[in-house]
Amino acid sequence: MKIFCVGRNYADHAKELGNAIPEEPVIFMKPKTALWQSDTPFYYPEFSNELHYELELVLRISKNGKQIPEDQAENYYDAISIGIDFTARDIQAELKKKGLPWEKAKAWDNSAIVADWLPLTDGILSNPIHFTLLKNKEMVQMGNSSDMIFSFNKIVSHISNYFSLNIGDMIYTGTPAGVGECVVGDLLEGFFETQKMFELEIK
Repeated sequence: MKIFCVGRNYADHAKELGNAIPEEPVIFMKPKTALWQSDTPFYYPEFSNELHYELELVLRISKNGKQIPEDQAENYYDAISIGIDFTARDIQAELKKKGLPWEKAKAWDNSAIVADWLPLTDGILSNPIHFTLLKNKEMVQMGNSSDMIFSFNKIVSHISNYFSLNIGDMIYTGTPAGVGECVVGDLLEGFFETQKMFELEIK
């Protein structure tokens, strides 16, 4: 199982971090050890002093494929969820200054949260998807899939040009504006439309 992530897929988020708007999907990966198990506590990483949440829509790959045409891409994913791509922002900033890869800031153990999967239906795909994150009962992120720079199909097709996609792979499709810091004791709650999908307390 592979975890693909798309960076800077919402213009407002790219702007809030001072990044250029990409001309093609920005792809990075997390190992399977990054996937947090919901029956275990989530602990603030000891190596960071600035942990940021990034709420995202997540796709589940349902069919093996490579070099998938964009107009066929929707046949390769069958479920959707929301998740958090946690980022050690202080570590990332130092690595970026040096021009170094930033996996240490993004791909550490338990840095990927994903809620239960929802089967994808024509109704879900035919309308913009709204998703929100609450921190300590206050809304901090509100996303709308219609604001994505690159669509689900474009992302799937693009990734498949470089990597084989396999059943069970996940794709984090990018975070909207509003990312920010969280600390020990914070409660994070994620919603897909009006449905609460996860609750996470940082230990």
